[in-house]
Amino acid sequence: MTKISATTKSEHNSEHLEVLAIPAFRDNYIWLLRHGQMAVVVDPGDAEPVKQVLAEAGLSLAAILITHHHADHQGGIAALAACYQPVVYGPGAESITGLTHPLQGGETIELAPISASIRVLSVPGHTRGHLAYLMGNRLFCGDTLFGAGCGRLFEGTPEQMASSLQSLAALPEDTEVYCAHEYTEMNLRFALAVEPDNPAIQQRVADAAATRARGVPTLPSTMALEKATNPFLRCAEPAVVAAAQAHGAKTNDPVVVFAAIRGWRNEF
Repeated sequence: MTKISATTKSEHNSEHLEVLAIPAFRDNYIWLLRHGQMAVVVDPGDAEPVKQVLAEAGLSLAAILITHHHADHQGGIAALAACYQPVVYGPGAESITGLTHPLQGGETIELAPISASIRVLSVPGHTRGHLAYLMGNRLFCGDTLFGAGCGRLFEGTPEQMASSLQSLAALPEDTEVYCAHEYTEMNLRFALAVEPDNPAIQQRVADAAATRARGVPTLPSTMALEKATNPFLRCAEPAVVAAAQAHGAKTNDPVVVFAAIRGWRNEF
């Protein structure tokens, strides 16, 4: 477990809030938000590490936020619900057992137990109903946006994913990006192949290696860092366009460029 402490910029609260990164499976992060003795978790694919943290810290679980239906993001709902009876928010368009508050995007959730107001964002692409949650300057984006990468298109279209990513890129540059997987180093190898002369990517490769050598998550990232180093947010940049055209893109249209880059990444 890694503790990340920061101050929320929620309109309703400027008090201290802790964010805990709970590792799960091979490379998942379950994010736990703590205010006093109350907690909310994002994408608990496995209940046991969450229950352990809650028990050790003497926390009560008030709510669960689910970004999409894949098992490594929702698999722990039943066990956590049996112990703590939290409310469970998630995409109503997807099959999620135990959902109590179905969402479609555009809503605002008021989570009084942690004194937080959360905007619900619709970001289809990885799955058809994928959601992201924006709390102040913190973005919990599941498998839509990764450190230096993005999720595979299992159900959505390139147009949907490109649009979703651009909507996230429009958030303030100091937005903290809490992804659901530790993929940053792997994604940076691809980013460097796309833009080998990008000094920001070169620096991030070194920084990520040093961070992981200390056993620390490379997350959260920031939107400014993603816009400087993530090829999927840089589909209008000449170097990315050229790389995409070398891998099948017929035009410089950003969606066409995105599709070519995503297809290349699938085989990388």
